[in-house]
Amino acid sequence: MIEVSGLTKAYGPTTVLDGIDFSVGDAQIAAIVGPSGAGKSTLARCINLLERPTGGTISVNGQELTSLSRRDLRAARRQIGTVFQSASLLRRLTAAQNVALPLRYVGLAEDEQRDRVRDLLDRVGLLDRANHYPAQLSGGQRQRVGLARGLALCPSVLLSDEATSGLDPDATRSILRLLMELRDDLGVTILVITHEMDVVRTVADAVAHLDHGRIVEHGAVGDVVRRSDSALSQALLPLPPAPAEGVRRTWRLRYSAPTVDPTWLAQVSRALHSDVAVLAALVEEHGTDQVGRLTVGLDASLDERQVAATFAAQGILASPVVAGVDELERAIA
Repeated sequence: MIEVSGLTKAYGPTTVLDGIDFSVGDAQIAAIVGPSGAGKSTLARCINLLERPTGGTISVNGQELTSLSRRDLRAARRQIGTVFQSASLLRRLTAAQNVALPLRYVGLAEDEQRDRVRDLLDRVGLLDRANHYPAQLSGGQRQRVGLARGLALCPSVLLSDEATSGLDPDATRSILRLLMELRDDLGVTILVITHEMDVVRTVADAVAHLDHGRIVEHGAVGDVVRRSDSALSQALLPLPPAPAEGVRRTWRLRYSAPTVDPTWLAQVSRALHSDVAVLAALVEEHGTDQVGRLTVGLDASLDERQVAATFAAQGILASPVVAGVDELERAIA
Protein backbone atom coordinates (compact mmCIF):
# COMPACT_ATOMS: atom_id res chain seq x y z
CA MET A 1 0.00 0.00 0.00
CA ILE A 2 0.96 3.66 -0.30
CA GLU A 3 0.96 6.09 2.64
CA VAL A 4 1.74 9.78 2.06
CA SER A 5 1.88 12.11 5.06
CA GLY A 6 2.61 15.85 5.16
CA LEU A 7 4.28 15.72 1.75
CA THR A 8 5.68 19.03 0.53
CA LYS A 9 7.75 19.88 -2.52
CA ALA A 10 9.18 23.31 -3.24
CA TYR A 11 11.37 24.62 -6.01
CA GLY A 12 13.05 27.67 -4.52
CA PRO A 13 10.28 30.01 -3.31
CA THR A 14 7.57 28.11 -5.23
CA THR A 15 5.66 25.45 -3.30
CA VAL A 16 4.20 22.86 -5.69
CA LEU A 17 2.93 20.36 -3.10
CA ASP A 18 1.72 21.66 0.25
CA GLY A 19 1.09 19.14 3.02
CA ILE A 20 -0.32 16.22 1.03
CA ASP A 21 -1.95 13.40 3.03
CA PHE A 22 -3.54 10.32 1.46
CA SER A 23 -3.29 6.56 1.33
CA VAL A 24 -4.02 3.78 -1.15
CA GLY A 25 -4.93 0.36 0.21
CA ASP A 26 -3.58 -2.98 -0.97
CA ALA A 27 -4.95 -4.08 -4.36
CA GLN A 28 -6.80 -0.79 -4.85
CA ILE A 29 -6.82 1.69 -7.71
CA ALA A 30 -6.78 5.30 -6.58
CA ALA A 31 -6.93 8.29 -8.91
CA ILE A 32 -5.43 11.75 -8.46
CA VAL A 33 -7.23 14.37 -10.53
CA GLY A 34 -6.95 18.10 -10.90
CA PRO A 35 -6.34 20.96 -13.32
CA SER A 36 -3.10 21.46 -15.22
CA GLY A 37 -0.41 22.80 -12.91
CA ALA A 38 -2.01 21.36 -9.77
CA GLY A 39 1.08 19.25 -9.03
CA LYS A 40 -0.13 15.82 -10.14
CA SER A 41 3.01 14.73 -12.01
CA THR A 42 5.25 16.18 -9.30
CA LEU A 43 3.37 14.05 -6.79
CA ALA A 44 3.97 10.92 -8.89
CA ARG A 45 7.69 11.69 -9.18
CA CYS A 46 7.92 12.21 -5.43
CA ILE A 47 6.22 8.90 -4.67
CA ASN A 48 8.78 6.95 -6.69
CA LEU A 49 11.51 9.27 -5.42
CA LEU A 50 12.54 10.52 -8.83
CA GLU A 51 12.07 13.84 -7.03
CA ARG A 52 13.15 14.21 -3.42
CA PRO A 53 10.34 15.73 -1.31
CA THR A 54 11.11 18.90 0.62
CA GLY A 55 9.25 17.51 3.62
CA GLY A 56 6.90 14.78 4.78
CA THR A 57 7.05 11.02 4.45
CA ILE A 58 6.22 8.40 1.81
CA SER A 59 5.76 4.76 2.76
CA VAL A 60 5.26 1.84 0.38
CA ASN A 61 4.29 -1.52 1.90
CA GLY A 62 5.22 -0.20 5.32
CA GLN A 63 8.70 0.94 4.30
CA GLU A 64 9.39 4.65 4.71
CA LEU A 65 11.25 5.65 1.54
CA THR A 66 12.44 9.19 2.28
CA SER A 67 14.78 8.02 5.05
CA LEU A 68 16.50 5.25 3.04
CA SER A 69 20.10 5.32 1.96
CA ARG A 70 20.83 5.54 -1.75
CA ARG A 71 21.54 1.80 -1.95
CA ASP A 72 18.42 0.79 -0.01
CA LEU A 73 16.31 3.19 -2.08
CA ARG A 74 17.45 1.52 -5.30
CA ALA A 75 16.22 -1.80 -3.94
CA ALA A 76 12.93 -0.30 -2.70
CA ARG A 77 12.22 1.30 -6.07
CA ARG A 78 11.98 -2.17 -7.60
CA GLN A 79 8.62 -2.48 -5.84
CA ILE A 80 7.31 0.59 -7.71
CA GLY A 81 6.59 0.36 -11.41
CA THR A 82 5.85 3.49 -13.44
CA VAL A 83 4.06 4.10 -16.73
CA PHE A 84 4.31 7.62 -18.15
CA GLN A 85 2.11 9.58 -20.56
CA SER A 86 4.61 8.87 -23.29
CA ALA A 87 5.75 5.28 -23.08
CA SER A 88 9.34 6.58 -23.46
CA LEU A 89 10.51 3.52 -25.35
CA LEU A 90 14.00 3.45 -26.80
CA ARG A 91 13.35 3.63 -30.53
CA ARG A 92 16.39 1.52 -31.51
CA LEU A 93 15.23 -1.40 -29.35
CA THR A 94 12.42 -3.83 -30.12
CA ALA A 95 9.39 -4.18 -27.87
CA ALA A 96 10.95 -7.21 -26.20
CA GLN A 97 14.27 -5.42 -25.69
CA ASN A 98 12.54 -2.41 -24.15
CA VAL A 99 10.67 -4.63 -21.70
CA ALA A 100 13.90 -6.42 -20.83
CA LEU A 101 15.78 -3.24 -19.84
CA PRO A 102 14.94 -3.36 -16.09
CA LEU A 103 15.76 -7.08 -16.02
CA ARG A 104 19.16 -6.46 -17.58
CA TYR A 105 19.77 -3.68 -15.05
CA VAL A 106 19.29 -6.05 -12.10
CA GLY A 107 21.40 -8.75 -13.75
CA LEU A 108 18.75 -11.40 -14.34
CA ALA A 109 20.00 -14.41 -16.28
CA GLU A 110 19.35 -14.33 -20.05
CA ASP A 111 17.01 -17.32 -20.08
CA GLU A 112 15.02 -15.89 -17.17
CA GLN A 113 14.84 -12.56 -19.00
CA ARG A 114 13.41 -14.23 -22.08
CA ASP A 115 10.77 -16.09 -20.07
CA ARG A 116 9.77 -12.99 -18.12
CA VAL A 117 9.56 -10.80 -21.24
CA ARG A 118 7.48 -13.42 -23.03
CA ASP A 119 5.06 -13.62 -20.11
CA LEU A 120 4.74 -9.83 -19.88
CA LEU A 121 4.16 -9.28 -23.58
CA ASP A 122 1.61 -12.07 -23.55
CA ARG A 123 -0.22 -10.40 -20.64
CA VAL A 124 -0.50 -7.10 -22.52
CA GLY A 125 -1.50 -8.90 -25.73
CA LEU A 126 1.62 -8.05 -27.74
CA LEU A 127 3.56 -11.29 -27.90
CA ASP A 128 3.21 -11.24 -31.69
CA ARG A 129 4.83 -7.76 -31.71
CA ALA A 130 7.88 -8.73 -29.66
CA ASN A 131 10.34 -7.97 -32.47
CA HIS A 132 8.67 -4.78 -33.67
CA TYR A 133 10.32 -1.42 -33.08
CA PRO A 134 8.36 1.48 -31.49
CA ALA A 135 7.90 3.18 -34.87
CA GLN A 136 6.10 0.04 -36.08
CA LEU A 137 3.59 0.13 -33.18
CA SER A 138 0.48 2.24 -32.63
CA GLY A 139 0.26 4.65 -29.71
CA GLY A 140 -1.82 2.21 -27.70
CA GLN A 141 0.59 -0.65 -28.43
CA ARG A 142 3.56 1.46 -27.36
CA GLN A 143 1.77 2.28 -24.11
CA ARG A 144 1.11 -1.42 -23.49
CA VAL A 145 4.81 -2.12 -24.01
CA GLY A 146 5.53 0.63 -21.49
CA LEU A 147 3.12 -1.02 -19.06
CA ALA A 148 4.84 -4.40 -19.55
CA ARG A 149 8.20 -2.75 -18.84
CA GLY A 150 6.75 -1.15 -15.69
CA LEU A 151 5.79 -4.63 -14.49
CA ALA A 152 9.11 -6.26 -15.34
CA LEU A 153 10.42 -6.38 -11.76
CA CYS A 154 7.11 -7.66 -10.34
CA PRO A 155 6.26 -4.45 -8.46
CA SER A 156 3.59 -4.37 -5.79
CA VAL A 157 2.79 -0.73 -6.64
CA LEU A 158 2.24 0.81 -10.07
CA LEU A 159 2.13 4.54 -10.85
CA SER A 160 0.27 5.47 -14.03
CA ASP A 161 0.99 9.11 -14.93
CA GLU A 162 -1.51 10.16 -17.63
CA ALA A 163 -0.95 6.79 -19.29
CA THR A 164 -4.13 7.06 -21.39
CA SER A 165 -3.77 10.71 -22.38
CA GLY A 166 -3.97 11.18 -26.14
CA LEU A 167 -4.99 7.60 -26.87
CA ASP A 168 -8.04 6.73 -28.94
CA PRO A 169 -11.04 5.20 -27.10
CA ASP A 170 -10.20 1.60 -28.03
CA ALA A 171 -6.60 1.95 -26.85
CA THR A 172 -7.75 3.65 -23.66
CA ARG A 173 -10.18 0.81 -22.89
CA SER A 174 -7.39 -1.71 -23.49
CA ILE A 175 -5.07 0.01 -20.99
CA LEU A 176 -7.83 0.35 -18.40
CA ARG A 177 -8.74 -3.34 -18.70
CA LEU A 178 -5.11 -4.21 -18.07
CA LEU A 179 -4.97 -2.01 -14.98
CA MET A 180 -8.07 -3.68 -13.55
CA GLU A 181 -6.63 -7.12 -14.30
CA LEU A 182 -3.43 -6.20 -12.46
CA ARG A 183 -5.47 -5.15 -9.43
CA ASP A 184 -7.81 -8.13 -9.49
CA ASP A 185 -5.48 -10.92 -10.64
CA LEU A 186 -2.12 -9.89 -9.18
CA GLY A 187 -3.13 -7.67 -6.26
CA VAL A 188 -1.13 -4.69 -7.51
CA THR A 189 -1.81 -1.34 -5.82
CA ILE A 190 -2.23 1.31 -8.52
CA LEU A 191 -2.13 5.11 -8.39
CA VAL A 192 -3.55 6.72 -11.54
CA ILE A 193 -2.69 10.35 -12.30
CA THR A 194 -5.24 11.64 -14.79
CA HIS A 195 -7.44 14.51 -15.88
CA GLU A 196 -9.96 12.20 -17.57
CA MET A 197 -13.08 11.62 -15.50
CA ASP A 198 -14.12 8.63 -17.62
CA VAL A 199 -10.90 6.92 -16.53
CA VAL A 200 -11.70 7.54 -12.87
CA ARG A 201 -15.28 6.29 -13.22
CA THR A 202 -14.12 3.15 -15.05
CA VAL A 203 -11.28 1.89 -12.87
CA ALA A 204 -10.85 3.83 -9.62
CA ASP A 205 -11.88 2.64 -6.19
CA ALA A 206 -10.99 5.99 -4.63
CA VAL A 207 -10.25 9.49 -5.92
CA ALA A 208 -8.52 12.64 -4.66
CA HIS A 209 -8.81 16.15 -6.08
CA LEU A 210 -5.48 17.99 -6.10
CA ASP A 211 -5.66 21.76 -6.58
CA HIS A 212 -2.89 24.31 -6.07
CA GLY A 213 -0.76 21.68 -4.40
CA ARG A 214 -3.36 20.56 -1.87
CA ILE A 215 -5.83 17.69 -1.61
CA VAL A 216 -9.19 19.48 -1.43
CA GLU A 217 -11.42 16.41 -1.50
CA HIS A 218 -10.93 12.65 -1.42
CA GLY A 219 -12.78 9.42 -0.77
CA ALA A 220 -14.31 6.38 -2.42
CA VAL A 221 -15.69 7.34 -5.83
CA GLY A 222 -19.28 6.46 -4.97
CA ASP A 223 -19.06 8.31 -1.65
CA VAL A 224 -17.73 11.48 -3.30
CA VAL A 225 -20.62 11.52 -5.78
CA ARG A 226 -23.27 10.89 -3.12
CA ARG A 227 -22.06 13.16 -0.35
CA SER A 228 -21.48 16.49 -2.11
CA ASP A 229 -22.15 18.73 -5.06
CA SER A 230 -18.49 19.73 -5.31
CA ALA A 231 -16.62 20.31 -8.55
CA LEU A 232 -15.15 16.80 -8.26
CA SER A 233 -18.54 15.21 -7.65
CA GLN A 234 -20.09 17.06 -10.60
CA ALA A 235 -17.21 16.13 -12.89
CA LEU A 236 -17.40 12.44 -11.93
CA LEU A 237 -21.11 12.22 -12.68
CA PRO A 238 -22.08 15.14 -14.93
CA LEU A 239 -25.73 15.75 -15.58
CA PRO A 240 -26.79 16.65 -19.12
CA PRO A 241 -28.55 20.04 -19.42
CA ALA A 242 -32.27 19.89 -18.84
CA PRO A 243 -34.69 21.00 -21.52
CA ALA A 244 -36.96 23.97 -20.86
CA GLU A 245 -39.43 22.92 -18.17
CA GLY A 246 -42.17 25.44 -18.81
CA VAL A 247 -44.15 26.47 -15.74
CA ARG A 248 -42.81 23.74 -13.45
CA ARG A 249 -40.38 24.36 -10.63
CA THR A 250 -37.03 22.74 -11.40
CA TRP A 251 -35.27 20.57 -8.80
CA ARG A 252 -31.85 18.96 -8.77
CA LEU A 253 -31.69 15.47 -7.26
CA ARG A 254 -28.68 13.49 -6.06
CA TYR A 255 -28.68 9.94 -4.69
CA SER A 256 -27.39 10.28 -1.12
CA ALA A 257 -27.83 6.61 -0.13
CA PRO A 258 -25.82 3.67 -1.52
CA THR A 259 -29.04 1.96 -2.63
CA VAL A 260 -32.23 3.68 -3.80
CA ASP A 261 -35.52 1.85 -4.38
CA PRO A 262 -36.04 1.68 -8.15
CA THR A 263 -39.71 2.53 -7.62
CA TRP A 264 -38.89 5.84 -5.89
CA LEU A 265 -40.37 7.91 -8.72
CA ALA A 266 -43.84 6.40 -8.29
CA GLN A 267 -43.60 6.60 -4.48
CA VAL A 268 -42.67 10.29 -4.56
CA SER A 269 -45.47 11.06 -7.00
CA ARG A 270 -48.01 9.36 -4.73
CA ALA A 271 -46.71 11.06 -1.60
CA LEU A 272 -46.81 14.52 -3.18
CA HIS A 273 -50.03 13.88 -5.13
CA SER A 274 -48.25 15.34 -8.14
CA ASP A 275 -46.52 14.15 -11.26
CA VAL A 276 -42.71 14.23 -11.35
CA ALA A 277 -41.35 15.19 -14.76
CA VAL A 278 -37.86 13.82 -15.36
CA LEU A 279 -36.04 16.46 -17.44
CA ALA A 280 -32.55 14.95 -17.40
CA ALA A 281 -30.97 12.01 -15.61
CA LEU A 282 -27.78 10.00 -15.20
CA VAL A 283 -27.85 6.94 -12.94
CA GLU A 284 -25.02 4.41 -12.74
CA GLU A 285 -23.71 1.59 -10.61
CA HIS A 286 -20.27 1.87 -9.04
CA GLY A 287 -19.32 -1.47 -7.58
CA THR A 288 -22.34 -2.55 -5.54
CA ASP A 289 -23.54 1.01 -4.96
CA GLN A 290 -25.73 3.31 -7.02
CA VAL A 291 -24.94 6.91 -7.91
CA GLY A 292 -27.33 9.23 -9.65
CA ARG A 293 -28.14 12.83 -10.56
CA LEU A 294 -31.40 14.02 -12.03
CA THR A 295 -33.22 17.19 -12.94
CA VAL A 296 -36.98 17.03 -12.39
CA GLY A 297 -39.90 19.37 -12.71
CA LEU A 298 -42.57 19.64 -10.00
CA ASP A 299 -45.70 21.68 -9.46
CA ALA A 300 -44.49 25.11 -8.36
CA SER A 301 -47.18 25.30 -5.67
CA LEU A 302 -45.73 22.40 -3.66
CA ASP A 303 -44.16 23.19 -0.29
CA GLU A 304 -40.36 23.03 -0.64
CA ARG A 305 -39.80 21.48 2.78
CA GLN A 306 -42.33 18.75 2.05
CA VAL A 307 -40.72 18.05 -1.32
CA ALA A 308 -37.23 17.85 0.19
CA ALA A 309 -38.44 15.57 3.02
CA THR A 310 -40.27 13.26 0.60
CA PHE A 311 -37.18 12.76 -1.52
CA ALA A 312 -34.97 12.39 1.58
CA ALA A 313 -37.15 9.47 2.71
CA GLN A 314 -36.10 7.73 -0.52
CA GLY A 315 -32.37 8.40 0.04
CA ILE A 316 -32.33 11.32 -2.41
CA LEU A 317 -31.12 14.87 -1.74
CA ALA A 318 -33.35 17.45 -3.48
CA SER A 319 -32.51 21.12 -4.04
CA PRO A 320 -34.62 23.67 -5.93
CA VAL A 321 -32.93 25.58 -8.75
CA VAL A 322 -33.21 29.26 -7.89
CA ALA A 323 -34.37 31.58 -10.68
CA GLY A 324 -33.42 28.95 -13.24
CA VAL A 325 -29.74 29.28 -12.36
CA ASP A 326 -27.88 26.07 -11.66
CA GLU A 327 -24.85 26.97 -9.57
CA LEU A 328 -23.50 23.44 -9.89
CA GLU A 329 -22.39 23.74 -13.50
CA ARG A 330 -18.74 23.23 -12.64
CA ALA A 331 -16.10 20.80 -13.74
CA ILE A 332 -12.44 20.11 -13.26
CA ALA A 333 -10.52 21.43 -16.24
